Amino acid sequence: MKSRRLRSVVAGAGVALAVVAAGPALAQESAPAESASPRVLSARDTLRINQVAAPRLSPDGEWVLYTVTSRDMDDPDLEAVTHLWRVRVDGTGNRQLTRGSASATAPAWSPDGSLIAFLAARGEEPEATAQVHFLYADGGEAWPVTEHDEAVRAFSFAPDGSALLLLVQDGLPEEEEERRREHGDAEVVDGSYQMTHLWLQDIRGATQPSLAGNLAPAPARRLTEGDFTVANPDWSPDSRQVAFETRPNPTANDGWQSDIQVVDVETGEARLLHENGGSDTAPRWSPDGDTIAFASNATPTSNTLHSKLYVAAPDGDRPTRVLLENFDRNFTVPTWAANGRQVFWPTGDGTSTGLFRVSVESGAVVSESAPGGRNSQWDLSEDGTRWVWVHASPVWPAEIYTAATGGEPVRLTDANAWLRDEQVALGAVETVRWTNGDGETVEGVLTKPVGYEEGVAYPFIVNPHGGPTGASLAAFSAESQFFAGNGYVVLQPNFRGSTNYGQAFISANIDNWGITDYDDVMTGVEHAVAMGWADPDRLICYGWSYGGYLSAWIVTQTDRFQAVSPGAALTNLYSMYSTNDIQDYLASFFGGTPWAETEKYRRHSPMTYVADVTSPVLLMHGGADTRVPPEQSVEFYRALRDLEKDVTFVRFPREGHGIREPLHQVDRLRRYAEFFGEHVDNPPVSERQPHEAEPAEESEESAP
Repeated sequence: MKSRRLRSVVAGAGVALAVVAAGPALAQESAPAESASPRVLSARDTLRINQVAAPRLSPDGEWVLYTVTSRDMDDPDLEAVTHLWRVRVDGTGNRQLTRGSASATAPAWSPDGSLIAFLAARGEEPEATAQVHFLYADGGEAWPVTEHDEAVRAFSFAPDGSALLLLVQDGLPEEEEERRREHGDAEVVDGSYQMTHLWLQDIRGATQPSLAGNLAPAPARRLTEGDFTVANPDWSPDSRQVAFETRPNPTANDGWQSDIQVVDVETGEARLLHENGGSDTAPRWSPDGDTIAFASNATPTSNTLHSKLYVAAPDGDRPTRVLLENFDRNFTVPTWAANGRQVFWPTGDGTSTGLFRVSVESGAVVSESAPGGRNSQWDLSEDGTRWVWVHASPVWPAEIYTAATGGEPVRLTDANAWLRDEQVALGAVETVRWTNGDGETVEGVLTKPVGYEEGVAYPFIVNPHGGPTGASLAAFSAESQFFAGNGYVVLQPNFRGSTNYGQAFISANIDNWGITDYDDVMTGVEHAVAMGWADPDRLICYGWSYGGYLSAWIVTQTDRFQAVSPGAALTNLYSMYSTNDIQDYLASFFGGTPWAETEKYRRHSPMTYVADVTSPVLLMHGGADTRVPPEQSVEFYRALRDLEKDVTFVRFPREGHGIREPLHQVDRLRRYAEFFGEHVDNPPVSERQPHEAEPAEESEESAP
């Protein structure tokens, strides 16, 4: 495709997801009205945003299951819990189904719609593991159905309702447990793995709590065995076979070395459906059981090339076909139309994600119309007449939506009414475009400050995304809205290397880290200055992961910024290669390993130019990060200290590549606000507003 943007076409055979300009469902997503002293989003407020997920349509298409993750703001640790909810497709009858301190996740309907299943780790012992539980569709107490030694990672009902398919990681072998007891827990790197395999749980007789309470669950039967790990299984429509992914081991670096197998449920005999040197993922059976669709990338190394749609006969009696070879967007997870003649899949396009459809017979592609922003977790009714999905607009957090064939989207949830009730003011969000140094168009997401006035230049933040094969979307971002509440303009550029703009755009930063992407970011900054949005004397740059790399690179290349904060940043690509968990992905950008391409790794490393840093630097990193090891920040910090530069390094204990612990999340945002504010004369207002919901301090009289 030559065009960067796909046209939205609604075909008669598809489900039209028309965008409502001013309907009752979408009108509620407008940012609250601003007052003279607007209530803005604080760091703690970002934790109050409830997260909806996992919508699942009932077999009759009348009900939707979903989950809500909320946080107890009075809890000292700010712990979050996830529970199941149910709502009719007309938006009525919304009801919470599970309660308590244990989360309930992965909701699913039984094939006849009478039961709801979910995963939960319930029990008094602290080592309780996630097991499958059932409850009646009209409510009541849940009861356990599985009793596996290890946690159940995922499950699905057999279409005939007779069994559950379980995805379970192997426990340690008995001899290994004994060795650890006697000799300690030393381990040989890459010496052994705990694989994940398929198990079959018979549920006949376990569908009534009276029986389940008196009878132990039937023993699960192992369905796959071997020196490989399993993921993403899918039942055949007749409940006799299961298609699934296999990989040689569970390491992240070998994630693309996946193939597709099919196993006979009765005999346990497995056969290879498709293999290549690259990645084969997400197998899905057609409604008639005659075809399996899956995503595949034939390149035999880690890479950033688009996956294509493959369709194969389960028994191998027809040649495998490849679709979308000339379609310049990525293929992800297939969803079959009820008639078996089309395949739907979600993918990104520009600053939105949407739904696409391809004819299996002709290969013709249609872009279904969907609301702008982030659209994900699509689920299609059994008769193919209704979708449910999760939609996040530019100025409102994610909610559950539904649309019938030819109908308008209807919002089913109102998970964050407190934003409206408390009149929290939010900044406007839009997609902007500029021309880079090579005369090409680049897009980005611009968030304006609360109370924005035309003609006023504001303190400005440029925030490059991670990846680099990712993209910033014009969808609600609590972090960007936190900065908007503190008076910043925020630009999130989709520089060359980003997804959603075609293969050539993704590949443009191969051998070009810090060159093409730097040009796109800096021309975006200049565009913001020229448009009058950004004060050229109050510029900030920060990012995480690859955005951290770009931030570290930028601070070594220019003195334009008053403060820069690289987070989880790659700073020394030579040492990064051997210490991170996806070495081959890094090597794919530079044509080989550091010892084969030493000069490339040196030339594109911020550490090479660290002596040129002039801006104040705030480094942040998770102490247990394996994707970008914290030593990357340690190296940069030590160099800056030795050079007597202005640098602060904050390390978050126990955190991996993302910051998960809520107290750390709040701390991180507040550090940004204070650090940025100090250097551009913009003290944070969000943390000083009188309605800031801090926990009450105990007095000496009330303390126990």
